[in-house]
Amino acid sequence: MTDQPDAISSAYPTAETTEQFAANISEVRARIDAAARAAGRAPEDVRLLPVSKTVPEERVRLAVAAGATLLGENKVQEALRKSENLADIDELDWAVIGHLQTNKAKYVARFAAEFHALDSIRLAESLQRRLDLEDRTLDVYVQVNTSGEESKFGLEPADAEEFVRRLPTFDRLNIAGFMTLAVFSAEETRVRRCFTVLRELRDRVCAEAPGGLHPEGLSMGMSGDFEAAIDEGATTVRVGQAIFGSRALPDSYYWPTGPGGAEASA
Repeated sequence: MTDQPDAISSAYPTAETTEQFAANISEVRARIDAAARAAGRAPEDVRLLPVSKTVPEERVRLAVAAGATLLGENKVQEALRKSENLADIDELDWAVIGHLQTNKAKYVARFAAEFHALDSIRLAESLQRRLDLEDRTLDVYVQVNTSGEESKFGLEPADAEEFVRRLPTFDRLNIAGFMTLAVFSAEETRVRRCFTVLRELRDRVCAEAPGGLHPEGLSMGMSGDFEAAIDEGATTVRVGQAIFGSRALPDSYYWPTGPGGAEASA
């Protein structure tokens, strides 16, 4: 794993051609497959979610041409703009993976296939109302703050089980699983602990979930730590820089934060 934000950014050159994107996707996929096999898991059980935040649309088109069919974005308005400007591309879906204010639920309900940051009943209610109007459903992941950092959004692990018990009433939300951001640290044991907490939470919820609810998915792991996440049970890894290349702006631009500071980038 990489220990500093600047080191992560400088480790990945910018992809500027379809061939470069294809090579990067292939390399990341090979690493995913190797990590899954090492963990005794089937490679096909781990999904790659390329994260295209801040990437210009002309480069996003190249990534799609290289095989990306589902893209993740942190900022909902950026994701909406891209979805509209790239609407001519068939079979391209969008996942919103960053914190969402309730007044922007209307945008997610309009275009997104997935939402990876559900963390309040109020937001669930807003999404339900908007999805009713759009006559759509949405796959959602419940965000859990497994690191205990004030800078990160998400439910406390102790609150997540009761939260999930309240979700079956929202029939427009398909509860796919849980999402977390690990602590940004060079100490692998600290990072792994975040992933372990989420996996253990998922296992408890699935054993006791009401009404046939079975949120098995684990959206966890990014460019610097996805192999450890796979070893701990990740079913979706969110990878940006290892596919698209370095970013010029600080992490605080990409992840909305609480009072404590910035969250790590994908």
